[in-house]
Amino acid sequence: MDCLKDWPEPVISVETLTGLPTIPERYIKPPSQRPNITTTTTTSNLNIPTIDLATLRQGLDDHEAMEGIRKACREWGFFILVNHGVEPELMRAMRGVWRRFFYLPLKEKKRYANSPATYEGFGSRLGVEKGAILDWGDYFFLHILPPCMKSHEKWPALPTSCREITEEYSKELIKLCGFLMKVFSRNLELGEGRFQEAFGGEEVGVCLRVNYYPKCPQPDLTLGLSPHSDPGGLTLLHVDDHVEGLQVRKDGEWITVKPAPDSFIVNIADQLQILSNGIYKSVEHRVIVNSSQDRISLAFFYNPKSDIPISPFGELVTPPERPAMYQQMTFDEYRLSIRKRGLKGKSLGESIKST
Repeated sequence: MDCLKDWPEPVISVETLTGLPTIPERYIKPPSQRPNITTTTTTSNLNIPTIDLATLRQGLDDHEAMEGIRKACREWGFFILVNHGVEPELMRAMRGVWRRFFYLPLKEKKRYANSPATYEGFGSRLGVEKGAILDWGDYFFLHILPPCMKSHEKWPALPTSCREITEEYSKELIKLCGFLMKVFSRNLELGEGRFQEAFGGEEVGVCLRVNYYPKCPQPDLTLGLSPHSDPGGLTLLHVDDHVEGLQVRKDGEWITVKPAPDSFIVNIADQLQILSNGIYKSVEHRVIVNSSQDRISLAFFYNPKSDIPISPFGELVTPPERPAMYQQMTFDEYRLSIRKRGLKGKSLGESIKST
């Protein structure tokens, strides 16, 4: 853990680089990793599935919606959620207050500068690899659950409504995540509480990462966030409706997600893929940036209790047709590798496959 006490080099906020005519070499991706912005945003009419949750919230008897979620979890790993029960006014307030935070003077934001030990606070890089090629984005990471990890003193004091709005928003999303866990369990013909129990019941881990992607003078040379799959359990992503940036990898092609107003983008993460023995898909995704607009996104992570061993559900292991595909590992052990290495596509999930 000593290697996680501090960053290997001075951390530079990407915000301070936006006025340059060209981006520093540290942000230039190898040619094979650069986004082809023209083709990925215009040639494909595909979009991730959209699920209307209105009737399903009254009971899990809407077969069309249940089947839509089942297919999305198996084939895409992503879907857009509308009529989800979270008030649009709260979502807009949350996005607005965090945008105001990132517009504060850098001196104020640096009061919350983070370290790689927990990532909590204001930061501009992932991973502790010295000399690594960096992503074009700043962020603020904070813990919400368990209670022993949450400290409002580590949350921004400015804008003055930030802590209150973030608290209210988090309570609503925790409820929504709990509901989705029931849906995911039912769709695998398991008891409705099966996923929640595997996550530790009420002792789950919840955190929020607010991403800020400043305007970039050369968006074709870099990425806001490198390709990766999320290491945790379930991610609810709330994005700017008018600025596209998220791309999902589908059949070898990068699909630019077109979000609906006041929606959430639901992302199956690695721990659900492991528990489902590979039936649900945790899919590689990345973020592109642009030269004319900045962008805010809020990623809400719903994760297993950190010290619970995670392995495929026994009910879903049926050798020889479908043996256990993954080795047992706690979430703490799993994410420590990412904190050391940074984002590396799907390589971590592949590395713990059973042989």
